[in-house]
Amino acid sequence: MNRCKLALFAVVLCMPLLHGCLPAVVAGGGAAVLMAEDRRSTGTIIDDQTLETKVRNRINEKYNEQVHVDVGSFNRFVLLVGAVPTQQIKDEIGTIALGVENVRNVQNELIIGPNPSGSTHANDAYLTSKVKARFVSEHKFQANHVKVITENGVVYLMGLVKRQEGDDAADVTSTTGGVQKVVKVFEYL
Repeated sequence: MNRCKLALFAVVLCMPLLHGCLPAVVAGGGAAVLMAEDRRSTGTIIDDQTLETKVRNRINEKYNEQVHVDVGSFNRFVLLVGAVPTQQIKDEIGTIALGVENVRNVQNELIIGPNPSGSTHANDAYLTSKVKARFVSEHKFQANHVKVITENGVVYLMGLVKRQEGDDAADVTSTTGGVQKVVKVFEYL
């Protein structure tokens, strides 16, 4: 049984537990389709989610409110973005991330400086959603092959892509209003 059918079967099995909750069933089915079209294995997708949490927790245990760090993971490749007060802390956070089990590599894009404001975070979230929407509307590649992380107007693109897909993603992103810079953090097929 392929992954899509297996995920759909699992959703159908859970239907009695979701009495009256059609949105949950529809969302579950949509997630199953996205997972089936992802180039990563289901185990790697779960690993990426777990790695993001583990890295974030270890950083917070040591530095708590001293730093602002966002963590992204795609195919066990970790991206660190945000702001920290010193080069030493930046380096230590990179070492912490690399020390988490199953992390293959770390790209440390942390900047030395003050934590961004709440309005900056809100704008970054808005830019991320604009870029993702454009990925879907442009139809140049499968949108879930590229993960989008935005920090202080800089958009980081992660994924396991063909070179043309990566170029298309960077082009769509760079022509999205409000994006200041695009950084590719791709692995190429």
